[in-house]
Amino acid sequence: MTARDLGLPTRVPAPGLPERVTIWEVGPRDGLQNEDAVVPVEVKLEFIGRLADAGLTTVEATSFVHPKWVPQLADAEELLAGLAQRDGVRYPVLVPNERGLDRALAAGVRHIAIFASATETFASRNLNRTLDSQMAMFEPVVSRAVAEGLDVRGYVSMCWGDPWEGAVDPASVVSVGRRLLDMGCAQLSLGDTIGVATSGHVAALINAFTDAGTPVGALAVHFHDTYGQALANTVEALRHGVTTVDSSAGGLGGCPYAESATGNLATEDLVWCLDGLGVDTGADLDKLADTSAWMATKLGRPSPSRVVRALRG
Repeated sequence: MTARDLGLPTRVPAPGLPERVTIWEVGPRDGLQNEDAVVPVEVKLEFIGRLADAGLTTVEATSFVHPKWVPQLADAEELLAGLAQRDGVRYPVLVPNERGLDRALAAGVRHIAIFASATETFASRNLNRTLDSQMAMFEPVVSRAVAEGLDVRGYVSMCWGDPWEGAVDPASVVSVGRRLLDMGCAQLSLGDTIGVATSGHVAALINAFTDAGTPVGALAVHFHDTYGQALANTVEALRHGVTTVDSSAGGLGGCPYAESATGNLATEDLVWCLDGLGVDTGADLDKLADTSAWMATKLGRPSPSRVVRALRG
């Protein structure tokens, strides 16, 4: 018996929410980079294909980070060479520096993302840079990518809390984010890397960005579920006009450079919530659950997604 057969979840539209939300699926990149084992490229390709079959239109495929740092994604070129492009589906890749951009361009990539920090300590630990010097690294990447006609997204990590520095000043997050937008990033993904945000704090940061002149349409959110707040935080962001939400099929992933970070918001849990609120995502919940249950068998452990467990055991 499927959720569709049962007519669940019951759709009760809530006021103040967008009619449609774009899911930015990060499972094949952010999810699999945190696995201890290296997943075979053929499994990754099937995973990405299944996610597209389930109606997801943005599937972050891989990363061009040096294999020494992320060996799980060392097969980026092989994966992209084997990836069947589909009309209406984007396959962004993470690019850390100019060398990564060179590799992405050689592979024919049209959508990239860069990864910045809102805090000094995480910039040092993750990028071996200061807040300012990380910008010096990103500027030629973004300018070259834009000149080549690529779409560029900027991730900002540690937006609501840092495991070494504690609370993060919203002004610091806005400063980093505005600099990325000014470079040419089309969208910012605000990351709750250790999952400490609460709804009021989410609203405050989004308001800080809009007060600084940032269109809310340029913002996306990326929540981790460390304290069980990811869905509540997502709904609050939608109430403030955000319409792009990052999630990971089956709740895969975390952050390899922040030990307290647990998994990403599960795509199935997000779709169940938004289906119930009458918000269209274009995603097929049962196909997503099947995909994540299948991937869980490949990884040899149960899916952390509550919806996958409820629907597929």
